[in-house]
Amino acid sequence: MNRWATFFLKGVIILIGIVALALCIFLLPEIASRNAEAHPVTAYLQYPFLLSAYLLSIPFFIALYQVFKLLIYIDKNNSFSELSVRALKVINRCAITISAFIVVGIVFVAIFIEGDRAGVIALGLYSTIASSVIATFVGVLQRLVKEVVDIKSENDLIV
Repeated sequence: MNRWATFFLKGVIILIGIVALALCIFLLPEIASRNAEAHPVTAYLQYPFLLSAYLLSIPFFIALYQVFKLLIYIDKNNSFSELSVRALKVINRCAITISAFIVVGIVFVAIFIEGDRAGVIALGLYSTIASSVIATFVGVLQRLVKEVVDIKSENDLIV
């Protein structure tokens, strides 16, 4: 792969990480406090919302870091290696974890929150589907890279 392409992708990954971190630091507490002021009946949910949002961001940042490492492996012509397989496995597990967290949040909202919750549930379902598609794609890619690594190691033993 062209070095400029991986350089560009690394920049995009860093930009996504900076924006997500800024959202976690500045925007999420503001949203939670505004919601608590606007809806005093559900103000007690401000801190559980923040806690769940920050817990959800942990696997996201881990996956971003693994994607960055994967791009480094590609730059070093080491894309078909056990290191790449491990990075893909971690990305897959992070995507599955994010899906599971969102499903738990949807169930929590459906059971404990009264009123108009259709938008929150729909957004959660969209996010779950997106994360599941990513997990499936990464799982297939992981299996393919693992097969290439196995074939490569067999050829190294033959020679």
